[in-house]
Amino acid sequence: MILLRQIGFLLRKELLLELRANYAISGILLYVLATVFVVYRVFIRLEPNVWNAMFWIVLLFASVNAVVKSFVQESGARQLYYYTLADPIAVIISKVIYNAGLLLVISGLVWVGFTFLGGSPVKETGLFVLALFLGSLGFSITFTFISAISAKADNSATLMAILSFPLVIPILMTVLKLTAGALRLLRDTDITSDMLVLVGIDLLLLAMALVLYPFLWRD
Repeated sequence: MILLRQIGFLLRKELLLELRANYAISGILLYVLATVFVVYRVFIRLEPNVWNAMFWIVLLFASVNAVVKSFVQESGARQLYYYTLADPIAVIISKVIYNAGLLLVISGLVWVGFTFLGGSPVKETGLFVLALFLGSLGFSITFTFISAISAKADNSATLMAILSFPLVIPILMTVLKLTAGALRLLRDTDITSDMLVLVGIDLLLLAMALVLYPFLWRD
């Protein structure tokens, strides 16, 4: 019960900080819209398979820009203050939940942008939304934990890129396959199996973050 209360307080803190620094949200929104516009100016018309690949590429880099600030923006004094008040599990879970929600919003914006400029080839909306949710959750867990690690280093942005992309490739390949099914580009794939694989990857990454973060927290 105490852990849930701490998570609730930390989520509220994350939201208040984001609202106070509204330039961050505006910057992410501008990045998403500008990238989508450039994609359609270059390709003019996207085939469904290219649409699927470009959608996740744009979302991947938007996710990095959105989540990289999770721990990097917090000073050592603020982290020490959190250390005296909250459980490390509550800190990492609140960060993951908040970033997952933020990435869901960003993925919705990317989808709306692609649809507005060139239409949407999505045939199975429910499957596509589920893939967005699981993919956003996987990105959130990966980038949040790597952000915590890179915040301890001087060259944090470079370290985050080096550590995060090898971990995020299995998530990206699996969601590409799922959304290809939602676009009916694949007929001979087992959607249930792919979904279970993605859930398993997310759970494995979350377990790793929950086990390792308390040790990082004490450093």
